[in-house]
Amino acid sequence: MPVKGFYQRRFAHEPQAERALLSSVGFTGAFAACRGITHAIKAGVGPFGNMSVGGRHLHHSTPGILGLIGIGFIWTQRAFTGDDRPPQWGSRITATAYGICSALTLDEFALWMDLSDDYWSPAGRKSIDAVAIFGGLTSIVAIVSTVVDDNDVMPSWLKKLGRFDIAHSPGPPVAPAVAAMAEDAQAPTIAQ
Repeated sequence: MPVKGFYQRRFAHEPQAERALLSSVGFTGAFAACRGITHAIKAGVGPFGNMSVGGRHLHHSTPGILGLIGIGFIWTQRAFTGDDRPPQWGSRITATAYGICSALTLDEFALWMDLSDDYWSPAGRKSIDAVAIFGGLTSIVAIVSTVVDDNDVMPSWLKKLGRFDIAHSPGPPVAPAVAAMAEDAQAPTIAQ
């Protein structure tokens, strides 16, 4: 299959680019699905209905927030951050889940500020739809373009953005970690 071969050549050995791509694809797909389902609920079309717990409406930002907290906890433990080779499935799953949970949370951004359900007002819908879909698609294009740029024609700033290359961004160098010394080892002297 050409797509699988392309993916294997371009992303399977670039964990940072792969995670960025999967997060963006998860975000864009989940946001589009979420909007489609909420519009279907509002129109009374299909098998969809509002979520509720004990008769109380449950906003879809709630599982999104809980998911982000869970993934953040996993990543703070340095698990599934792209170094889980082979086969990197934990990294792939958490990166995709991060994008999905971000979409669920940001889809109800209007509730963050006003705590009122203005989800269906024109102000609560149009700008968020446009920004999220545009942001998701442009990040997918940027990530894919940086990995596919065989002729090295893309500007370096776009490559850094597409790969989220913060390791090579300007700033002070980070000191290497110092290994723990044995009790009877002599402390190094520091020249001034």
